[in-house]
Amino acid sequence: MQRFLVQVPHDPDIFACAKVVRVFLGTGSQYLAQADWGCFDGDHRAWMIVEALSKEEALQIVPPQLRDKAYVVGLNKFTLESLEEVMRKHGGTTES
Repeated sequence: MQRFLVQVPHDPDIFACAKVVRVFLGTGSQYLAQADWGCFDGDHRAWMIVEALSKEEALQIVPPQLRDKAYVVGLNKFTLESLEEVMRKHGGTTES
């Protein structure tokens, strides 16, 4: 399984916020119920980190009526060793 960041924007109107939050909470999905929201800071998006086999599968977690605006990013982590390996493969170095 891979990890993905799923971002779901919505209209800034108070009723639009309430509607989207209600849709998320009403699905029964643990991912949707645990979404983080930026609404109180003026950033009208929800964010979730999900585990899925592909971007397409991660997108399927989003309620159908919101999928067309959702954005999915594959996540990865680096270690110093893995960074050195990547740099070697591309002919560079991480030393300053």
